[in-house]
Amino acid sequence: MKDLIDRIIALESISKELEPTEKERDRLNQEVQAYANTFIKALKTKPAYTKGEVNSDALKIDSHQHSLTTLLEHYSSEVADQGIKPASGGHLGYIPGGGIYTAALGDFLAAFTNEYAGMYYGSPGAVTIENELLDWMKGVFGFPKNAIGNLTSGGSIANLIALTAARDAYGVKNEKITKSVIYMSPQVHHCIHKAIRIIGMEDVQIRLLTLDALSKIDSEKLKETIAHDLENGLRPFMIIASAGTTDTGAVDPLEEIGAIAKQHHLWYHIDGAYGGFFILDEEKKELFKGIEMADSLVVDPHKSLFIPYGLGAVLIKDKEAVFQSHHYTANYMQDAVTNMQINPADVSPELTKHFRGLRLWLPLKLHGVQPFVACLKEKLLLTTYFRSQLEMIGFELGPTPDLSVSYFWYPVLEGDENAFNEKLMELIHQDGRIFLSSTKIDGKFVIRMAILSFRTKITTIDSAIVMIKTCLSAAKSHFGI
Repeated sequence: MKDLIDRIIALESISKELEPTEKERDRLNQEVQAYANTFIKALKTKPAYTKGEVNSDALKIDSHQHSLTTLLEHYSSEVADQGIKPASGGHLGYIPGGGIYTAALGDFLAAFTNEYAGMYYGSPGAVTIENELLDWMKGVFGFPKNAIGNLTSGGSIANLIALTAARDAYGVKNEKITKSVIYMSPQVHHCIHKAIRIIGMEDVQIRLLTLDALSKIDSEKLKETIAHDLENGLRPFMIIASAGTTDTGAVDPLEEIGAIAKQHHLWYHIDGAYGGFFILDEEKKELFKGIEMADSLVVDPHKSLFIPYGLGAVLIKDKEAVFQSHHYTANYMQDAVTNMQINPADVSPELTKHFRGLRLWLPLKLHGVQPFVACLKEKLLLTTYFRSQLEMIGFELGPTPDLSVSYFWYPVLEGDENAFNEKLMELIHQDGRIFLSSTKIDGKFVIRMAILSFRTKITTIDSAIVMIKTCLSAAKSHFGI
């Protein structure tokens, strides 16, 4: 027994390093805080994109101990200084959020208290916070109080949960799969296609719908397509609309589509991952009319509420369909059975559930909602400003956007217009001061702006214009224009 005790004590002397003393914690916190301050200050002057090669040797896992100072240096050089800078206000390329600082504090609290947000029994406070956030969203989007919700890692899992519920509500399995039909925009986010494949509906009939000149679903064509499928003995069961597409930021005619879904008793799903929270702007509310008609809705606080990556949300009206997909019991969890509140683990694939809700709850409680609304309004106005500046330089613009995603290209009278704009995009990426991306609209190569970072200001747009002018001159020189 003495030998056993001696071995335990010997191991304890080593393992206790995992529990730093208060003094050591203070020192570590000070180092991280100093790095955070330096990083945030430098965002205004550092490029938003840097193409480089990572020194993987600096990031390898080995058996040695390393100082936090050294590790922060490696993090800075090999992670934070490489590729796209998602925290930068100059990230105008994909769908940035920015990552507000007070959300990081929420993550810090959730990490060191190590709350488990999967079951009410395990942490009634954590689950209550997440459910309160979902109830707030139900109010924002006009969903009933008894709708089911879940805070997910992002839009991909949120869409997966919603589409699984739709599948189970309509019994789309076995021989029914090949005759069942889903209707969606060609510009629907690709995570929808992934979800369909993951949940065993790869062989379902997918109708990519006709879009109008504004890249929105053509409701009349949708009616015709459904009628044609019914005449041919198929089984329409779901329509997917977008409240802000990734390519063009278009908001589909939600109310018209909702009426069609109701007429044909179809599951109506809306992907509002990017644009959903723009409904908080009173001037945009009319654009979202009909969103309350959805059977399921996805939104991403890590996009249009500026929270760090890793927070999506799904709302679903059919509780039984969600439970059929996700609610299971296990003997070892018998103590956790409770009817107090909906357990997040019962309405999601996740059983181990990170307390991700604190990263949204804390900022909303600290700042209130109005600064978020003001930030959204600011991004809409900056989009208008950016487009007007581009037009003055001579760029052609896509249609006036519903939200803060738009696109543009430089017209070339002679030669390959796509090749010219591809070269321009290459030069913009080489410059890197501001990060923009590209897409193709009906075969045309266009440069895309997505103005959503909370750090993007009018000075950012002015810097982008200066950069674009420089790159445009270089592109013209390259092609001898």
